[in-house]
Amino acid sequence: MDNRFLLRNLRLLDGRQANIEIASGRIVRVDEADVATDSSAIAGVSGSDADIRTIECRGAYVSSGWIDMHVHAFPAFDPYGDEIDEIGVKQGVATIVDAGSCGADRIGELAASGERAKTNLLAFLNISRIGLSRIDELSRLDWLDGERVSEAVARYPDLIVGLKARISRSVVGDSGIAPLRVARELSASTGLPLMVHIGSAPPAIEDVLSHLRERDIVTHYLNGKPNNLFDAEGRPIPALLDALDRGVRLDVGHGTASFSFRVAEAAKAHGIGLHTISSDIYRGNRLNGPVYSLANVMSKFLYLGYSWQEVVAAVTSSAAQWLGRPELGRIQAGDPAHLTVFDVREEPASLLDSEGIERKANQRIVPRGVVANGEFMECEVRA
Repeated sequence: MDNRFLLRNLRLLDGRQANIEIASGRIVRVDEADVATDSSAIAGVSGSDADIRTIECRGAYVSSGWIDMHVHAFPAFDPYGDEIDEIGVKQGVATIVDAGSCGADRIGELAASGERAKTNLLAFLNISRIGLSRIDELSRLDWLDGERVSEAVARYPDLIVGLKARISRSVVGDSGIAPLRVARELSASTGLPLMVHIGSAPPAIEDVLSHLRERDIVTHYLNGKPNNLFDAEGRPIPALLDALDRGVRLDVGHGTASFSFRVAEAAKAHGIGLHTISSDIYRGNRLNGPVYSLANVMSKFLYLGYSWQEVVAAVTSSAAQWLGRPELGRIQAGDPAHLTVFDVREEPASLLDSEGIERKANQRIVPRGVVANGEFMECEVRA
């Protein structure tokens, strides 16, 4: 078979040891044994494997390929963009979901870039046709063209997974809550859920949440701005609890200004989350922080006291479930091969939130390699 290779001596998330054979972009077999078992005795591994390219992974863990549910991968929109593979496979991320960089005007260009990349690309379509060519893209309602949205969704059904509306003061200007009402109508007409960016008021967070329904996503839910989801004592506001009861999902969307250790600690203390961890990464916060990589964001949740299995689930099975693509969140013979090989290292790490607060951690997650589109690639970013 074409491009056949074997990942050897991996550890699954439940602690078992495994060898995984891949050919023509699919998982051919997963041979498992207890960690204590010598790898040469694992069922199905025989002398014939000498003919397969073997990649030694001793000591590393493997999960289904990491999914970053909130990135900006349209480099033309500088500084709020980046190259797909720079924030994808080079960081151990098999699938990225662009979170509304493009509206109907330029979604075709993003689609074409995805076809050339090694990273799997999905996208939320910005409800404003101009996308992030301006950061006040919802300040004029005539930029919200429902016909253009419907045309884009029909043309790129395999790319577009939802609609994006950034509902905060700097984006909507004097339009207030009106763009979200339009987004709700577009969601109904296209059948796609919303990802809604929250930030500074107006609109008030309670008004934003009241418009959200099952499967909609609130991104930046751990931001430390005054208009956030927690009260002065760190308790979740009633509108958040009501939204969760309706099936609204929460996404981290760390970004330059949207992750606070203080708020994250309050959320964990009150049992809120963890649904999906995402980076909101683009060139500026990849190179200069405080994001750097999805792995760096994941390590912050280790520091917060989540198990590394919970953290990995938030970038694999939980994201895949929301996307309705379960094959992206499992390791199973016959499925397309989407895998991330990584270490959980016991070593000092300095972690920064979006408010400049530094925390000293003793553990971090470091990607070694990723399998996507039939190819194994070593990671270039290991932080």
